[in-house]
Amino acid sequence: MKIISKNNRYIEEDVVLGRIDHLIEHRVPWLMVGLLVGLLSAVMVSKFHAILSENVQLAYFIPIIVYLSDAVGTQTETIYIRTLSKNKKINLYKYIAKESAIGLGLGISSGLILAVFAMLWMNSFEIGLVIGLSMIVNLTLAPVLATFIPSLLYKRKSDPALGSGPLATIIQDLISLLVYFTIAGIVIL
Repeated sequence: MKIISKNNRYIEEDVVLGRIDHLIEHRVPWLMVGLLVGLLSAVMVSKFHAILSENVQLAYFIPIIVYLSDAVGTQTETIYIRTLSKNKKINLYKYIAKESAIGLGLGISSGLILAVFAMLWMNSFEIGLVIGLSMIVNLTLAPVLATFIPSLLYKRKSDPALGSGPLATIIQDLISLLVYFTIAGIVIL
């Protein structure tokens, strides 16, 4: 069952009253987009085969690079959608700038911790530098995507809570990996 949001801007899904088949039907397209972009991510990572072959240790950090980028994006996205649902007037550019500054702070702090850990564990300044720089760049960029996608869906009168999560997550994963391997290619090769 669909219900109009409080601000009449988009249609929300009512999980309590909605039929399971309709709820699945509305979620599947977003997950299929995620599946396709996920396949694209796998192909993209394969293009960095040479870097991974020479430095297999980089593979150890992929989960944390992707996780922290997604976590910061998810926090931003959740707070932004909650703000949208309260029908608050938002200056999108100021909002994104503030969230990116928060992401930068989080990126610097987690990047330093991870860089030191990687340097000590892997006994490699280069790997530590790649990890640290990747965290700074990714956590600064994550809020931009996490705000932009729900904003776009909201303006198109789609429920931002339904499509933003799967779409932002998979795009953020792709960007995070691209940033990570690009920085690795510059620093290590």
